[in-house]
Amino acid sequence: MKSAVILFPGSNCDRDMQVALFRITGTEPIMVWHRDTEMPDVDLIAVPGGFSYGDYLRSGAIAANSPIMHEVKTRAGKGVLVLGVCNGFQVLTETSLLPGALMRNAGLKYVCKDVFLKVEEDDTPFTRAYDKGQVIRIPIAHHDGNYYADDDTLNRLEGEGRVAFRYCDESGRVFDAANPNGSQRHIAGILNENRNVLGMMPHPERLIEGLLGGADGRAVFDGLLTAVN
Repeated sequence: MKSAVILFPGSNCDRDMQVALFRITGTEPIMVWHRDTEMPDVDLIAVPGGFSYGDYLRSGAIAANSPIMHEVKTRAGKGVLVLGVCNGFQVLTETSLLPGALMRNAGLKYVCKDVFLKVEEDDTPFTRAYDKGQVIRIPIAHHDGNYYADDDTLNRLEGEGRVAFRYCDESGRVFDAANPNGSQRHIAGILNENRNVLGMMPHPERLIEGLLGGADGRAVFDGLLTAVN
C-alpha cells in the first residue's frame, strides 16, 4: 500500500503516523509538505495530529486552506482513502470533507489519556479488521475534540451508518461519564458518504504494538492494507 502523510507547520504526530504506516505496510510513506500543489499516486492520504498553525483562528482552519488540501479533496472525490486523526479530523471538517465541527472540550481542559471506543461499523476500509460492537482502547490528546453537528446531520450520520467509533467504558456502555470531551452522541469518529474518508479524534497510530502499551490501533491500518491489496 502506497501512502502519503501531510506535513503542516505545527504538526507533531506526523512521525508517529509515518512509523505506523511503514511498520504495518512495509512501504515508507511519502511525506508531503503543505505548500505542495501535487500529490503522489498513493492509496492512502493521512492527515496527522498536532497543532497546525498553532490552532490560530480555529483548530485546522488555516491548514484547511493550504495548497495541498485542494489536491486532497480532489483525490478523496476520486475514491482515494483519507484518514484524518485528531488535528487531521479538524482539518477535514474545515475543508467540508466531513460534516460538523470540533469545538473546545466540554471541560475546557486539554485531555491526554487512553479511552475506550466502541466500533460501530465494521464494513469500511478503516474498520474491517475489527468486529462491530468490539471495544478497543486508544489514546487521545486534544483540547478541541468536542464533536458538534446539527440534529439533521447527526440523524443522517446515524441513519447512514457513518458513525465509525463512539466513546464508551471498558464494558462497551455508552454514557456521559465515558465521554472525555462532550462530543454529541459520544461520537469519536465519522465517515463521509462514500466511506473512503474517516476522521477520528483518538490516535490509533500511537497503539500499534506491545512496546507502546498495546496494539488496539493496529487494526485500522491492517484494514486499510487489506482494502487496497
